[in-house]
Amino acid sequence: MPKKGGKHAEMGKETQAQCKRAKLEAACSPSVLSFENPDSLFGSLISPIKEEVFFKEYWEQKPLLVQRNDPLVAAYYLSLFQLSDLKELCSQGLYYGRDVNICRCVNGKKKVLNKEGKVNYMQLKKDFDQKKATIQFHQPQRFKEELWKIQEKLECYFGSLVGSNVYITPQGSQGLPPHYDDVEVFILQLEGEKHWRLYKPTVPLAREYNVESEDRIGNPTHEFILKPGDLLYFPRGTIHQADTPLGTSHSTHVTISTYQNNSWGDFLLDAIPGLVFDTAKDDVALRTSIPRQLLMQVNTADSTKKLSSLLRRLADHLDHTRELRSSDMKKDFVMHRLPPCLGCDSDSLTPGGKLPKIDSKIRLQFRDHTLISVEPDQENADEIRREMVYVYHSLRNRRDTHMMGTDDTASEDGTAQQTHGLRFPLSYLEALKQIWSSSTVHVKELNLTSDEEKENLALSLWSECLIEVL
Repeated sequence: MPKKGGKHAEMGKETQAQCKRAKLEAACSPSVLSFENPDSLFGSLISPIKEEVFFKEYWEQKPLLVQRNDPLVAAYYLSLFQLSDLKELCSQGLYYGRDVNICRCVNGKKKVLNKEGKVNYMQLKKDFDQKKATIQFHQPQRFKEELWKIQEKLECYFGSLVGSNVYITPQGSQGLPPHYDDVEVFILQLEGEKHWRLYKPTVPLAREYNVESEDRIGNPTHEFILKPGDLLYFPRGTIHQADTPLGTSHSTHVTISTYQNNSWGDFLLDAIPGLVFDTAKDDVALRTSIPRQLLMQVNTADSTKKLSSLLRRLADHLDHTRELRSSDMKKDFVMHRLPPCLGCDSDSLTPGGKLPKIDSKIRLQFRDHTLISVEPDQENADEIRREMVYVYHSLRNRRDTHMMGTDDTASEDGTAQQTHGLRFPLSYLEALKQIWSSSTVHVKELNLTSDEEKENLALSLWSECLIEVL
């Protein structure tokens, strides 16, 4: 196990003051999470820190430690996952690599101890007890409903995929070497205690995972013990390592992560092709030919000047239209996110009740699980591809494959997971915006030319359970 950082590793005054403030305010904070809506869920997750303080002072900037010392919160966190849950889950059929990794940090390097095939609980416990190995359990929200509820609400809150891993580490052991991640990280301590050390990023807001050597990272900027009910946040790129102290039987925590590949750079990569396509319709400069043999040249200095001027024309077009469209990121998010966690209300995912008519009053359902996208017609292979409006939703997504990668998105019959939604002519866009921007709306007031179109739009949305008739 790597040597500790000595007195330089003691928690800084800023973190001590922050923890003191959190403890003082804890008396008036909620003791469990609130699932009323995505805002209340996130607010209760970071409580007693206020959302506006969090995003102004911590998000993408520095770590946040909340030490609650609250038995109610500790008991609630324990329900999310614990070591005893593994025995039952192993009987359901878990596999090494896909569901579980067995690993240990040895001399600053990760040593993987996975076996082949299905996970046997007795072997798992043997590796845990005798080899002091960490059990890394992938995406527990596939099995634990409380985590499903939390992560579904967080995906609504952030508008980004939210994954999780559970780490169970025996005493006197460390699972992973010092490293940084490409995600925003929220740690919830569930069982036992975990000793954490955080270090200044070598790559702020990193775009990829990387292991860092002890001689490169210097002294910790923060060092502390997490106890059940505590929460830790740190931005992507923050170098970290953690071990279970002696005297604690084991530590269990869940790492909840978000904002992978969700930067302005990622958004521009997604949106620029559509911007170029739209601008070229109106600007002949973008339709003129590139110089002869440009693709064969080594020195392209003159052409880069031309490209710079064209980029400025794109910016001018954007200033006038004020519309930057994203399609692939939208589809990736809605296709791979969790479905709603409805419990006893799952009947609301089946069309029912009154059919919408021209005189009906309707209301949008599952606003946080639907989005509107304007894209070239995906079903028309003609040279001239008209723009269409697509309404995508995640109501029928599969929880059991959430965040498990593209290889695991095939259904039982072997077919690939599909994007769920509806396709409309571009003329329907304003009517859809009406529905999305209003608490309620009458079908007859929809911004379409005929009553037939209005009824057809309402019926299509109703058939996908996206609206209810009042």
